[in-house]
Amino acid sequence: MTPTRPVETWLTDMDGVLVHEEEAIPGAAEFLARLQELGRRYLVLTNNSIFTPRDLRARLLGSGIDVPEDRLWTSALATAQFLADQRPGGSAYVVGEAGLTTALHDVGYTLTDRRPDYVVLGETRTYSFESITRAIRLIEGGARFLATNPDPSGPSQQGTLPATGSVAALITTATGRQPYFIGKPNPLMMRSALNRLEAHSETTVMVGDRMDTDIVSGLEAGLRTVLVLTGSTRPEQVERFPFRASRVVDSVADLLALVE
Repeated sequence: MTPTRPVETWLTDMDGVLVHEEEAIPGAAEFLARLQELGRRYLVLTNNSIFTPRDLRARLLGSGIDVPEDRLWTSALATAQFLADQRPGGSAYVVGEAGLTTALHDVGYTLTDRRPDYVVLGETRTYSFESITRAIRLIEGGARFLATNPDPSGPSQQGTLPATGSVAALITTATGRQPYFIGKPNPLMMRSALNRLEAHSETTVMVGDRMDTDIVSGLEAGLRTVLVLTGSTRPEQVERFPFRASRVVDSVADLLALVE
């Protein structure tokens, strides 16, 4: 990686890097344990806004990976932090689940469908025609439109599921209003993670499995980047992108030798 400064902080994506669905990727638990052993600061990042950090910790423990709640950084938390900075004590109409509503409550936001400052769209497995229609009408009435992440689809054991980006496109088509996406590939997600750790971009590495979200957002935030080939981006796709990761490895297991 030929760093100019020693690596002090690590950011890593979750799905495709540490786990596949409910199964740990070999080497993931050992990698995080190594960071803990050496006292290296780190955060596990995810664009999924459904779950609270407590929920995610329980899910990871079920896979044999122990990550403290305060080491988990979701697009819901990043969205809540953005709103708290932009309009403290504001209000929002939320289409989403506990991960998002809890994060907004925790920063002092009021959740309402009466003249909210924002419509905030997040991930949910229970999108309803009624809630989407209400979001459309509130945006038409002047509410600002925010979404946790632009991912158009997500995986499940039964196959592909529509995700936040797809529902955002539906609302955009109806209203003519584009949302501001907080999660990856917006480098704001990386910046908020760095701020949470009080870390510097020049001494931080981002590990991800997607060139078009993890790697590009890390690059734009000024981080060194590592692409693992256990997730979305396949080896034959790597050279098609106009940007490059600092390093490409087969899996997170290969990073054990890089943690010092």
